[in-house]
Order: sequence, then C-alpha cells, then structure tokens
Amino acid sequence: MELPDAAEAFLAGPHTATFTTLRPDGTPHVTPVRFTFDAATGTARVTTRAGARKARNVEAGGPAARVALCQADGFRWVTLEGRGSVSDDPVRLAEAVRRYAARYGAAPPTPPDLVVVEIAVDRVLSLNI
Repeated sequence: MELPDAAEAFLAGPHTATFTTLRPDGTPHVTPVRFTFDAATGTARVTTRAGARKARNVEAGGPAARVALCQADGFRWVTLEGRGSVSDDPVRLAEAVRRYAARYGAAPPTPPDLVVVEIAVDRVLSLNI
C-alpha cells in the first residue's frame, strides 16, 4: 500500500486513534486505542482482550467485518478502513506486541486473554496530511 511520506510519518507517531466496529445490532462502537500500521502489507493491528466489546464485534461480523481506525491531531487526520479479524495465534500476537513496543516505547498490557485485531486496510482517507 502506497501512502504519502507525510501520512506514513503521521501514522508512526505515538498517537492514539478511535477504533470503530459495529455491534451485532448494527450500531457503531467507538473506543480509543493504540495501534500499529504496516504500510508494506497494508495491515493495522490493535491488541485487546478477547472479551472486549471491540473484539467480540469483529468476531460477530465474520469475514466481512468492516472496521475503521481514525488518528487525529488537530485538523490533521488519517482514517484506515478495512476488514478485521481476531487472532490469538502466538506468532501474530508476538508481531503485534513487537510493533506496538517499537511505536509506543513500551509493551502493551498483556492480559491472559490477549488477542490481536488485524485489519486488512483497503481504504485510506486523510485531511491536511
């Protein structure tokens, strides 16, 4: 996935984003998260608990689950949209934790039911980037 250098730099900074998933009744669930984005593969990652509403929403949506991450700073923002999936695979979790620590300077919380929501980004929107 090709992004302008300014967008990649913005997405590499230690910001938080809003993560939007859809509840089973179709209403949006929005929560602040820390995340990582790998532009080379077009993959965004959010670590969370398996029992968290966001993970349950993604799982309930099945393979068609659409999600969005929006990182904003003042009037600058980038939104990453795509299909989400939840994994507890140790290799995928280790990669998510490694990338998180590199971006934020510390490992994420590691509850016993840690999972990673992986987003296959297929749309990028931005303003003032």
